Amino acid sequence: MEIKSICIVGGGTAGWMTAAALAFKFQNSPVQIYVVESEQIGTVGVGEATLPHIRYFNNALGIDEADFMKATNATFKLGIEFCDWGNLGERYIHPFGDYGQPINDIEFYHYWNKLRLNGAATRLDEYSYPVILAEQNKFHIPAPDTRKIESTFGYAYQFDSSKYAKFLRKFAEDKGVKRIEGRITHSAKDDVTGQISSVSLESGQSIVAELFIDCSGFRGLLIEQAYEAGYDDWSKWLPCNRAIAVPNETLQPLPPYTRATARSAGWQWRIPLQHRTGNGIVYCSDYMSDDAAAEQLLSTLEGKALADPKQLYFKTGRRKTFWHKNVVAIGLSAGFLEPLESTSIHLIQEGITALLELFPDKNFAESDRAEYNTRMDLQYERIRDFLLLHYVATKRDDSAFWNYFRNMTLPDSLKSKIGNWLTRGHISRYDFGTFLPPSWLAVLVGQNLLPSHTDRRIDKMTLQDLQSQAEIMKATIKNSVQSSPDHLAYIHIHGANIS
Repeated sequence: MEIKSICIVGGGTAGWMTAAALAFKFQNSPVQIYVVESEQIGTVGVGEATLPHIRYFNNALGIDEADFMKATNATFKLGIEFCDWGNLGERYIHPFGDYGQPINDIEFYHYWNKLRLNGAATRLDEYSYPVILAEQNKFHIPAPDTRKIESTFGYAYQFDSSKYAKFLRKFAEDKGVKRIEGRITHSAKDDVTGQISSVSLESGQSIVAELFIDCSGFRGLLIEQAYEAGYDDWSKWLPCNRAIAVPNETLQPLPPYTRATARSAGWQWRIPLQHRTGNGIVYCSDYMSDDAAAEQLLSTLEGKALADPKQLYFKTGRRKTFWHKNVVAIGLSAGFLEPLESTSIHLIQEGITALLELFPDKNFAESDRAEYNTRMDLQYERIRDFLLLHYVATKRDDSAFWNYFRNMTLPDSLKSKIGNWLTRGHISRYDFGTFLPPSWLAVLVGQNLLPSHTDRRIDKMTLQDLQSQAEIMKATIKNSVQSSPDHLAYIHIHGANIS
């Protein structure tokens, strides 16, 4: 009953990440993997920022970091800078790491909150090693000794996603994956099981397989067009539905972080790569026209544009079912949440990881499908809540767009999370979810949602002792960062530069 043939419908980042992972898993097994894609069908291809989880994906495949970075023109990423989100003129960085180090096995942010409520705190960012590192455009690999403050962070990458897809295509083809060029015209179902049995191309060729993975993008060629899985439209919570992207010249100095600047009807991204800077504006068409969005984007570029603007359309939400019968949707065919926190490639990775853990046989057990769908439901919902937090944790009232969020009824899950923080200074940790408490803390504090009480567990430490430990922590961070290499210099040291 073992599956011996897999057909991945669509290439791009989702298709070739899936192909690479499956090829690695089955490299010593008689499993044939096909990727059907057409050069005539474009890919979205602007996703250039990632989360730290991508490192574990690459490492699991045995991919050398320097080789990968050279192939994709990548830079390192320590977090995301948010400008003008809480109030105009304010900024903060959401780092990939902790704030300070625990004291008596209690997270440092509880102690910082006590300092704040006693008028003795400086900004929370000063206790975050990756924030200070990012602000000074410096970078190094985390220290292996977990007792050191230099170990309290992770990192991701900023890279050219189209080059990443090509890099993984070679990796997959070297392990036996067969690429088939062509446009799919229709699919056939088994009369007894109702499962997809084959897909046919314009050329007349037919590809027969036992498992189909839909990476066909927004069209959902199999999961939606063949099975009508349905779509949960989340536009009422995340109403931005359009984007315009354009690259410009490389930034100097080279920042090790992405920037997201809030605008009157959405937000604008800036992602520095080695060979260019990716830019784009995400907006809601109810509050801004395409022409106005393009004008705002082009007028704020930090250098000469290198191409014409590219218009994109989307609807935030997810499929009601990700895995139906013998079809699994991964990537844009599974859903889309706007790129505010660089989650698109991460959701591809989550889909692949869950599939590998629950990989079926020809029976396609209902329990496996149900578990997969439950996991992905939670991933999408909890990322949705985290993205929505950025919009509702604001004091801005300078446009109809921001007023829409100020008057919004929140999902119960997000309402509860914010309530626990404001009343108790507590951030609940999900057993299953992408963003850990430090990420929520970054946005809550960065956008001025602050608790009214402290955690009673820290009462035994005097304010004087706490101030002393906090000052030592800040000084340790400052001294270590000063001796760290420049971001671009580290890329060269690491052997990951493209020139």
